[in-house]
Amino acid sequence: MTQIRHQQIDRLLTIMARLRDPQDGCEWDKEQTFATIAPYTIEEAYEVAEAIAHDDLPSLREELGDLLLQVVFHARMAEELGHFAFGDVAAAISDKLEARHPHIFGDDATGDAQTDRWEKLKAKERAAKGATSAIDGVAMSLPALMRAEKLQKRAARVGFDWPDPSGAADKVREEMQELAEASAAERLEEAGDLLFAAVNLVRLNGIAPEDALRAANVKFERRFRAMEALSAEDNRDFATLSLEEQEAYWQAVKRSE
Repeated sequence: MTQIRHQQIDRLLTIMARLRDPQDGCEWDKEQTFATIAPYTIEEAYEVAEAIAHDDLPSLREELGDLLLQVVFHARMAEELGHFAFGDVAAAISDKLEARHPHIFGDDATGDAQTDRWEKLKAKERAAKGATSAIDGVAMSLPALMRAEKLQKRAARVGFDWPDPSGAADKVREEMQELAEASAAERLEEAGDLLFAAVNLVRLNGIAPEDALRAANVKFERRFRAMEALSAEDNRDFATLSLEEQEAYWQAVKRSE
């Protein structure tokens, strides 16, 4: 079984090298750079998450393959530039996993919980790379909602956090008022403050904001489609209805759930 896995990895690396071959490769693949491939890498990660959300294991296998291709693609381009190859990527993550699990691969006998141990080791790694702030290393490329949560969690680890959700709830109400009173020039900033405060409140209730908003999106889409279907059954064009009539359909859909 191990030999078969190695063969398939070697096959994938060989295919990628052929696609990037300066003479006989694919014109599209040869033209790509780290920057042009990066959006596809992000997209494939989200498609993996979507397959998981739908508990679709056949799709998950396919999407994981698509994501693996992104790693292979980036590694091949780096190898062509003389920086590193796929083997170096695999070695780096293997080294990191062993270093972050000294209780498994080493002789660490501390009683720290796994999460505490993991965070302490990551903090040491960041410090070794020159980090000077608790929030250093939070990637700018993260979706804004996820980045807000991560920044807040980092700040919380050094004590800068609400002691309970009530303080965060008060802050949300404060930011709502400030947005309502903001001038046109101030609205962008105040809207951002409101969203940041909402992330804090959700996080302090033990819920991942990204998961919560994703679920809300799904629910809204389901209900909106149901409203359209109900109005069609009544031979009514949903887009031409008044807001009050549309709201009536919304309430009907909610009751049916």
